[in-house]
Amino acid sequence: MRSNGYPRQPTLRRHIACFSLLMVVPGVALAQLRPTLAPADTIRKAPIVLGDVVVAASKVKESILKSPVTVEKLGLRELRLTPAPSFFDAIEHVKGVQVITPSLGFKVINARGFTNTTNVRFVQLVDGMDNQAPHLGAPIGNAMGPSDLDIQSVEIVPGTAAALYGLNAINGLANFATRNPFMSEGLSVQQKTGLNHVNDNSTGVHPYSETSLRYAKVLISDKLALKLNATYLRGYDWIADNYTDINPNGNATTGLFGDDNPAKDPVSSYGNESSDRSNLTLGGKTYQVARTGYREQDVTDYTLQTIKTDGALHYKLNSHTELAYTYRFSSLDNIYQRSNRFRLQDYRVQQHGVSLNNPVVQARAYLTRENTGQSYNLRSMAENLERSFKPDATWNQEYTAAWNAATQAGETVAQDHATARAAADAGRLQPGTPTFNDRLRQLQNINNWDQGAALRVQSDLIHAEGQVNVAEALRRRLNGSFPQWLDLLAGADHRTYVVVPDGNYFRNPEPGKDPLGDNLTYSKTGGFVQVGAHLWQDKIRLTATGRADKNDYFSTRFNPRLTAVYSPTQRHNFRLSYQSGYRFPSLFEGFSNVNSGQVQRVGGLRVMSDGVFENSYLRTSIDAFNAAVTRGVNTSGLSRAQAIQQNQGLLQKNTYTYLKPEYIKSLELGYKAALLPEGRLLVDVDFYYNSYRDFIAQVEAYVPVTSTGEVIAATGTNLNSIATALSARAGQSRYRLWTNSKSQVYNYGGSAGVRYSFLQGYQAGANVTYARLDRTTNSDGLEDGFNTPRWAYNLSLGNEQAYKHFGFGLNYHWQDRYYSQTFLVNGYVPAFSSLDAQVSYALPRPQLNFKLGATNVLNKYYYSFLGGPSVGGLYYLTVTYQVF
Repeated sequence: MRSNGYPRQPTLRRHIACFSLLMVVPGVALAQLRPTLAPADTIRKAPIVLGDVVVAASKVKESILKSPVTVEKLGLRELRLTPAPSFFDAIEHVKGVQVITPSLGFKVINARGFTNTTNVRFVQLVDGMDNQAPHLGAPIGNAMGPSDLDIQSVEIVPGTAAALYGLNAINGLANFATRNPFMSEGLSVQQKTGLNHVNDNSTGVHPYSETSLRYAKVLISDKLALKLNATYLRGYDWIADNYTDINPNGNATTGLFGDDNPAKDPVSSYGNESSDRSNLTLGGKTYQVARTGYREQDVTDYTLQTIKTDGALHYKLNSHTELAYTYRFSSLDNIYQRSNRFRLQDYRVQQHGVSLNNPVVQARAYLTRENTGQSYNLRSMAENLERSFKPDATWNQEYTAAWNAATQAGETVAQDHATARAAADAGRLQPGTPTFNDRLRQLQNINNWDQGAALRVQSDLIHAEGQVNVAEALRRRLNGSFPQWLDLLAGADHRTYVVVPDGNYFRNPEPGKDPLGDNLTYSKTGGFVQVGAHLWQDKIRLTATGRADKNDYFSTRFNPRLTAVYSPTQRHNFRLSYQSGYRFPSLFEGFSNVNSGQVQRVGGLRVMSDGVFENSYLRTSIDAFNAAVTRGVNTSGLSRAQAIQQNQGLLQKNTYTYLKPEYIKSLELGYKAALLPEGRLLVDVDFYYNSYRDFIAQVEAYVPVTSTGEVIAATGTNLNSIATALSARAGQSRYRLWTNSKSQVYNYGGSAGVRYSFLQGYQAGANVTYARLDRTTNSDGLEDGFNTPRWAYNLSLGNEQAYKHFGFGLNYHWQDRYYSQTFLVNGYVPAFSSLDAQVSYALPRPQLNFKLGATNVLNKYYYSFLGGPSVGGLYYLTVTYQVF
């Protein structure tokens, strides 16, 4: 006889019960029944998936098979098999997930499109606590996350999770669960030693080292437990070495291209961007001429260093209730990327957190503190190295004089420009010299990007949340008489950001406040109610969630989530969900006030940018206008005044306005099944369709000003004065404003994955992800680039005990080429593939494990996005010793 599709076999039923019990107890996993590093149990007959539990999808424990939305999980076995050097790197091979690499020490996780280097649409949690850097609104990789010795599992929800979490998780969420000290005592030490930059044209081979330690001990009659972790990592970062010219047509009207183009702007070179160019009239023609600039590797130290520690005290109030205090600290030296690239140096972030957990109530509160230390902007550094050596006006004068002199010698126009540049650059600071290094250190401490490059921000994030399983509380109070088929969950949260104004990056804009003396605060409060029902002998599960969020400067926003799961048997599960989500502006998007390369980057809240939107003109139209003026002078023989008069109609008034929250609506269908005896074949398929509105993005717009700096009002009667002002740099107040795209954007996609566990301990997997930008209505080109490959797939094979104590793991990743659109550079990212491999050897006594592995083992260098570094192979040996 069969029940719900299962054979009625006592042995199998016992295995299911035991495995389920292990998975529902917090912090317990099958691997903890034996020493952490003991050889894998390759002959166990227990079901592979049937009892696996996840929490992130619905904020309650539930079977991974019956989750109402797509959820992916990496457990201890998957993490041991991965050839990635860390659990965080292993996420790149998860179905439906995209990872880009701005730095060896900084990777960005995203799902379902619209990736960028500061992905504020995807949330990372550690034991339920957000580990973002407050002023950025996004995490810096795994800077404040757990070590490999302390990770228990990774759960990823690819897709909107805002209805439950309200944390701007409109593209997805990841939760990293750590090991509970009550369940995993002992002292462990791990050493990773490796190298990278093999056959790198930009540098020689460099060593890589990471040392980690974990200690956990149960104290005081099993009531109190202590956990300590520490990690020290040191290496040499990947190098940004893309020298493709972003401005190849800067002098097209004069026939100067390639190396002859005096306005050349290589991707990985700074100080020659648009704000570092001038229009010089030479020999009766107008030429666009840029400062020479410096390569990225000239203005930064690629030494990578991370120091992070954490400690936790866990106290059991009773057998079901646990109180925990956690402290995390991290200090970073690495490369970080937003619109520009940054050197994070002595960057520090720390977090204090308190949590309470029992079957009815879960609550947590935490404080995150951020200090950017001695960090600096690489573009501003290069620009001001140039200007501190010689101001633009002086450099332009010398360039012009040298060009005129060169023409008298009968050289070609291209030679004239080369001679003029050499003369204007005479005495220029040379990379690597003591004078250059001294000036770099000086500029690193000037907190004004028009003069220096310092990033000096101190910010806090204060968060408190709680949820109550109302149904469970009523069952306990009513002695089980509350309906078992009904679920009821409610929660609320509050978050406040606090920023210390630094005078360059942030000021307090509130009326009556001291712009530099009073801290800036930005708060949000929200809550949700979720009702669920288990119907038709638990074959149908329905849930309805309603959420409300009130953010400073915005009215209350409401999000629903409706889900349905149909399980004709426990092995086959069909899911359907609809939900919406809002993303409120981050601190940087709302309140930034930065002079960046002679362009003021201003937050999009009215309190920051009042009046700018109304009186500005789009930079795209100004560029087209000035190009037409230059063309008229160079090719049609017009005077400059005539060319301005003829082309002023090209100027377009700024039609954008103050910030609103982003909004997404998402529909998802999925199927998940555990097939074959003992559930050894896991199949998971999902499809989604999203609609986005009010993308938060940036627009460049310039306000015309008089010679005395007064704004020229944007009226029709002033058009000639406006055009004349905007035809020259001195007549422009330049702004980069945070605003909302007018586009309605639709995208869809899906993923499919299979995983098969052989009886002999082998595990094979394959998954494919498809993402497509469907269409854009009322397209204004302002929305974030989709920045996502249409196709990507992963293949894996591994066995912890392939032969005696030897194991291995293989992962192969391939992704299609895609169009990358950022403020730094636009263009196609070539398709690439990467093979990761590892072999391991485990000794049960002593508990010693060796893992020899490599990512990108074939060392085929690739870019994961444009403007970022070239990524090669990382080869490593990991030794892990369970001391006791």
